Amino acid sequence: MSLAQVHYISAAPGDAEKTAGRFTAVGPGVSQALLAEIEPLVGYALPDGASHRPADAELRSLPQAFTYAALSDGSRLVGRTAPARGDGTAPVRFHTHAVHIPSGVPLPGDRLPVEAWRSPHWVSVTPVGGALPDPLGALPPGPAPVREGLDDFAVSRGPWLAAVLADLRRASEEAPAGGPVVLVERQNADVARWLGLAAVTLPRDSVERLTFTTYTRRPGSSALRVVGALPEDAAAAREAGLRVHVCADRPPVDGTPDMWARTAARVWRSRAPELFQEVRELPGDPFAAGPLAVIALCNGVALGPEERAAAAGWAAERPYALDAERIGRLVEALASPGIDDRTGSEFDAVGRLFGALDGRCPASVTAPLAAMLVTEAVRGGNGSLELPRRDAFVGPDGEAIAGVLGPEILTELESGAGGARPVARTVQLLRVAKLLGVNGTELLPGVVDRLAPALLAEASEEPGPPAFAPALLELLDEQFDVRTALLGALDRIAPEDPGAVARFLERVALPFTGTQALPHLRMCAEVPGAMTTLGRDRTAVWHRVLRAAGLSPFAEPLVLRTAVGLVWENRAPTVEEARMLLEAATSDAHRAAGTWARLVDAALGAPADAEDATALAHDLLQAFPQEIGGRERAALQLLDLCRDLRTGAPEPGWAEQVRTLRDRAEPLEPAVQERAFAALVERLLAPDRPGAELYDFVRSDDAELIAAYDRAARAEPTRTRLRTHPAYAADCFTHWTAHPHAGAAWTTTAAALLDEVLRPAVRAMTAEAVAEVEETVGRTGSSGRAVAFRDWNRSSTLGRLGRRIAGRVRRG
Repeated sequence: MSLAQVHYISAAPGDAEKTAGRFTAVGPGVSQALLAEIEPLVGYALPDGASHRPADAELRSLPQAFTYAALSDGSRLVGRTAPARGDGTAPVRFHTHAVHIPSGVPLPGDRLPVEAWRSPHWVSVTPVGGALPDPLGALPPGPAPVREGLDDFAVSRGPWLAAVLADLRRASEEAPAGGPVVLVERQNADVARWLGLAAVTLPRDSVERLTFTTYTRRPGSSALRVVGALPEDAAAAREAGLRVHVCADRPPVDGTPDMWARTAARVWRSRAPELFQEVRELPGDPFAAGPLAVIALCNGVALGPEERAAAAGWAAERPYALDAERIGRLVEALASPGIDDRTGSEFDAVGRLFGALDGRCPASVTAPLAAMLVTEAVRGGNGSLELPRRDAFVGPDGEAIAGVLGPEILTELESGAGGARPVARTVQLLRVAKLLGVNGTELLPGVVDRLAPALLAEASEEPGPPAFAPALLELLDEQFDVRTALLGALDRIAPEDPGAVARFLERVALPFTGTQALPHLRMCAEVPGAMTTLGRDRTAVWHRVLRAAGLSPFAEPLVLRTAVGLVWENRAPTVEEARMLLEAATSDAHRAAGTWARLVDAALGAPADAEDATALAHDLLQAFPQEIGGRERAALQLLDLCRDLRTGAPEPGWAEQVRTLRDRAEPLEPAVQERAFAALVERLLAPDRPGAELYDFVRSDDAELIAAYDRAARAEPTRTRLRTHPAYAADCFTHWTAHPHAGAAWTTTAAALLDEVLRPAVRAMTAEAVAEVEETVGRTGSSGRAVAFRDWNRSSTLGRLGRRIAGRVRRG
């Protein structure tokens, strides 16, 4: 081994070179280019407030800079800069003694750089006369190993330990980001101890990349990865954007998110640094928290919940990496009864570990994990746990845990809070009960009756498969009695809300392909495919869905309700669809299913021009005379009367009946009212209308009905008939003038119709037609009525003639 030595001393005041210092002796192989690179690394500045003429004790108390640096050619430099007594012009000089380590050459004894921190080799003076120093063949360590006293130091720096180790780890990466990590201590020896901690904690390759100096006044301009500084230089380092750890001040409040660093800190505080070497024997990332946490737990180091979860998760992925002894110690540590801060993620990781060890290790080894999991499932409410298999509790262990948890499970399942209890919780309790052999047969009907509606309600709260779906399917696969009871309960509630059940089945594929009938569930499962295939043809969809039930509505009327609810949901069928439904099943079936109300909605909600609405209303009144009552019955009777008014001979008094039924049906659907009024006024405007009906109509003075009459009389069919049928015109004149003492609504309307509708029609007639109108008025009424028509018609003619004469006079 041949290590070239370098000596450097700070400049004295008045030196001509005006430099910080000069090399006083340089060993062979160190080029001028390397010396230019080394000089900034060994510069030294006094701390603030230091005396320029210190006493011997003050001189010894000044900080020393122990430096390890990597040079551009791949070689390295290890050295110490220490204060030394100078001459009169410079009472204090700073002398650097360093060795140059060629690229690829290790330190003597394969030591780490920090081990040379207190080496007796370092001197504070240049060889006499500046003689060329001989290359070193050895660099002995200090009088005590670097690891000595590190336990005490780590404990004293407990609050800073995790954060510093995290930054030292990042600084040791091949290409670290940012400037150096700054360690602020009052004594630079403590900075060296931090580096000693890093040397023990980090892998060898990382430590060798960790260049450092234990003291500098200019952290922001340093090219090293870790630098030490005094408290007075901390603020400047922070302003430079560096990671600064002031270990000489108040402890930090915030912890580090680096789980590996937190685990390493716990190992140091437990005074067990030998575990870092032990963990390097395990596979995987050297800075993963899992393997370090595993070794720590196996050796009795107390860890937090995140670290324990990391240990369990890592061991679950690599169960082959641990021998039987370590597995037993890890299980014992994870299942310790003294732990009271376990989290859901820790239990999940323990569940995965149990799954990895189950069958690989004896049940006696994994039994504590199984007991821990089922206890958490019952008492902690963790519905996402992966439960152990039933044979994990065979024998006394199973009986003991069942004796403790069984009563708690049965009490909660029996409670009436099932509707408010999350589905995942009920599912978990049922699974654990089966796992432990707890007999809950008597409670099962009540449990599933509460669970079934809870499934639908909870699944509707968010899109996509619900979180409880995997556990629910496992439950149904494991327990035939629960599957049978739950599917039956869902089938029973499906007719009440088939849409909700259908949407649930789209998200959770329940296994009901067995021997159970389940007609309603089968229909709910069929409807999405039917709608996709048949599109908007709801009649075809209804037939297909009904076939899926496997039962006739005559045998099981409730399938009729389910099918209607699935196809039309909360909408009413059209009139054509309602008539199909009425014909497809008997009135008894609709009565039992309650679907007759949907048919009533179809009739009353039909548009005014729906041709079959009145026929449907007639059929409904005949089919459900006892069920239909109240305003719906009056509205259907009104539609039925419309049918008689247009196609048959209604019973006398129909004009009054329309008004009576309308009032009973309030609030009446606008389309039904429009249809009824239109049928009434059309009948009243017909040539063969009974006079008594018109008389009742006129005397009612019903403004809405009279307005409908006015609209129909002004419509083109009536106007055409008036122009082309003198007898009809005579009839209208007679009736529009026959009730001079009726109410204001009719009097105003009749006068307007005479002037604005009948007069233009008569004006357009030939003289022969007008004479026929006059003759008909006299024949059907009286001679006085004919005179009245003649005067009415003459007043119109004279009025026209007078207006013409007046116009000519004005033009003249």
